[in-house]
Amino acid sequence: MKKADIGLIGLAVMGENLVMNMESKGFIVAVFNRTVEKVDRFISGRAAGKNIIGCHSLEELKENLAVPRKVFLMVKAGQAVDDFIEQLLNVLEPGDIIIDGGNSHFPDTMRRTVYVESKGLLYVGTGVSGGEEGALNGPSMMPGGSPAAWPYVKPIFQAICAKVEDGSPCCDWVGENGAGHFVKMVHNGIEYGDMQLICEAYQLLKDGLGLSNEELHDIFAAWNKTELDSYLIEITRDILGYKDENGDYVVDKILDKAGQKGTGKWTGIAALDEAIPLTLITEAVFARCLSAQKDERVAAAKLYPHEIPAFEGDKAAFIECVRKALYASKIVSYAQGYTLMRSAAGTYGWNLNYGGIALMWRGGCIIRSVFLGKIKEAYDKDPKLQNLLMDDYFSGVMKELVPAWREVVAYGIKAGIPMPTFSSALAWFDGYTTARVPANLLQAQRDYFGAHTYERVDMPRGQVFHTNWTGHGGSTSAGTYNA
Repeated sequence: MKKADIGLIGLAVMGENLVMNMESKGFIVAVFNRTVEKVDRFISGRAAGKNIIGCHSLEELKENLAVPRKVFLMVKAGQAVDDFIEQLLNVLEPGDIIIDGGNSHFPDTMRRTVYVESKGLLYVGTGVSGGEEGALNGPSMMPGGSPAAWPYVKPIFQAICAKVEDGSPCCDWVGENGAGHFVKMVHNGIEYGDMQLICEAYQLLKDGLGLSNEELHDIFAAWNKTELDSYLIEITRDILGYKDENGDYVVDKILDKAGQKGTGKWTGIAALDEAIPLTLITEAVFARCLSAQKDERVAAAKLYPHEIPAFEGDKAAFIECVRKALYASKIVSYAQGYTLMRSAAGTYGWNLNYGGIALMWRGGCIIRSVFLGKIKEAYDKDPKLQNLLMDDYFSGVMKELVPAWREVVAYGIKAGIPMPTFSSALAWFDGYTTARVPANLLQAQRDYFGAHTYERVDMPRGQVFHTNWTGHGGSTSAGTYNA
């Protein structure tokens, strides 16, 4: 019997769907699950009659795989991955490839790559985005790890991933060790930001303008035919139009308490480590944290009651302003995310292809949108582009959007409608486009109480100074000046 092209461990929904996807593209797949009953159920159910081999042990899995053996882990991130790596190292042979397709934290992938390579095997940590549907029909995939593994997994990955209009696969090699999982982490952070921005637009229109779900459904349907054309706008349109068996809108019955799995938090922590102001995404994470304080918010709302004033003005014009504000904020979110990836690439020695990353995100993944094509064009034109806002196309667009953005944020603040991502993005934009910010005063404060020194605008950069502000502080300064 012909041996399998790849093995997969972990037959939950994502794992099963990836197996079905691989088999549908002509690959033979061997499968194993810690609870072996799942293997039997799968083989006799969805996998019946297909080129899928059920295995009841890791040894059996090994025997059914063509060399070099490729084993795809779709298990819960964390200790479970390490446990399976240990077990596989006892079974597999030098040159074989272990692949982690879960949402692993990139430092874990860096550590695992070094460890697995030290045992003579190769390791791939790949982000897989698109949810259950993507896994079955074509996800976005972001592989990194051992470069020598890429030629062996490339034909499978690029066959099963999503494709853009010209047939280009939404999957390419990202970089060494943890690069793939880092890019997937940033993808998820941007996803947090996109979702929160859409939610804020929804609340502005629902509570500020008093629009019905039917009207909101129509607005999001219209927006999906503009620059905002994306998967998340599309599903928001569908959600706002969905009714239950009683004819009631389901969205109105859902408790306003959001969950999270940690990738947004990891993105924020990575930004702090890299000293990158990832303000929008971090605020999106905090917005979920605040939503979780439901009981406190209800009590606080009683203590600080306020009514949103009736909207007076041209509703159609304001709806267009909200659309523009949403687009402007979205551009900022991606600009910040790309800046974080550029900084991390320098820190970890990755040679990231930023246009290629935009292409990987164009299809299959949760943040897929037409807008990503413009990002690819920007980085194709200038691979060393410092910030998305410095690109000719995006600078032209932003200049057009900013007045409407300011109007929306000002309205929300006056009305008492929370807009953490809209407003933080605008604050970042204003800071980024201001040549002189008040950090001169901040440095004076630091020097006053801690002798932390400062640079001067009338002296060469790199020279540091200390002032004896009180007259009795002495001339000794502290530590190294960091800016």
